[in-house]
Amino acid sequence: MALDRISLAHFRNHRASELAQTRQFNLLVGENGAGKTNILEAISLLAPGRGLRNAGLAEMCGPHGGSSFAVGASLKEQGHESARIGTFLDPAAPGRRQVRINGAEGSAADLGEWFAVSWLTPAMDGLFADSAGARRRRIDRMALALDPLHTRCLARYEAALRERNRLLETGAEAAWLDAVEAQAGEHGERLAQGRAQLVQRLGDALSALPDKPFARPLLTYRPGGPTERQALAEELRRQRARDRAAGRALSGPQRDEIEVVMASTGQQAALCSTGEQKAMLIAMTLAHADLASEGRPAVMLLDEVAAHLDPLRRDALFERLRRGRAQVWMTGTEAAPFADVMGEAAVWRVEAGLTIRQ
Repeated sequence: MALDRISLAHFRNHRASELAQTRQFNLLVGENGAGKTNILEAISLLAPGRGLRNAGLAEMCGPHGGSSFAVGASLKEQGHESARIGTFLDPAAPGRRQVRINGAEGSAADLGEWFAVSWLTPAMDGLFADSAGARRRRIDRMALALDPLHTRCLARYEAALRERNRLLETGAEAAWLDAVEAQAGEHGERLAQGRAQLVQRLGDALSALPDKPFARPLLTYRPGGPTERQALAEELRRQRARDRAAGRALSGPQRDEIEVVMASTGQQAALCSTGEQKAMLIAMTLAHADLASEGRPAVMLLDEVAAHLDPLRRDALFERLRRGRAQVWMTGTEAAPFADVMGEAAVWRVEAGLTIRQ
């Protein structure tokens, strides 16, 4: 099963684009700024979450569509359409992304039941040297692809912490704080469990990959506080004075860290070379796509992935993708780095928001 007949209307610089007759490998070629990544972002919105750029809805609206956009696609199985899914922004309901599945209203979480999306973009190249928050967001995104309800746990936990901060600031009665901290404990436990399970499953999948030509990373989940609901609620209760002075909670999943080292050397990922870090990111993306494709279709979005790989790693990547179950979408400024897959790929030239089948 794969995506086909992907349509974009008034999405960023795409006034009206359609990509049909897709294959396992799909390649978008064009100059920087032509709109290649915009297509990948549109595809990423056909899954739960805010897409690969984590952008606001208003940013996605094209200059010709006012305050609206639409993205749709068919799910194709053995050459026949099995479902039609879509998401859009209606000017009458600004700020709320709407979903349609086979013509019926749905939710973003419902999209996750149809297929999963993994991606790797140049913006992620500095992940290991970035903040702990950036790594948490990446793990949460990966967990969401496996469990569409993960984001709901995160949103409810963060909402409980915001309410607790407000109550601490206003000097609310202890009973109100007790209730909010109990909610934070409940949702925090589920959030921590989701992250821990994702890291464990990702580690198991990575263990099946060779150390070469891609550097295999080892991931460790380091909780930022108690992970059991009652213990977390009790920790929040004990630390009210400290957290009131700090203006935020200093214990809990919002302080989680994901440590990454290179398996072959034990060196911290942030201290590895740029090439080694890129290779570890690719290994993580491949392993995650394997997990995401268990029991449902999966799509992998690889933005400019071939440009910074040597020929050995590039050939190994293409061979690994061939053996996988995911449909693959790649971008590049030129076709040469993709010569090894050109004969089996669907190729589009992207020019100023227009897509031209090659």
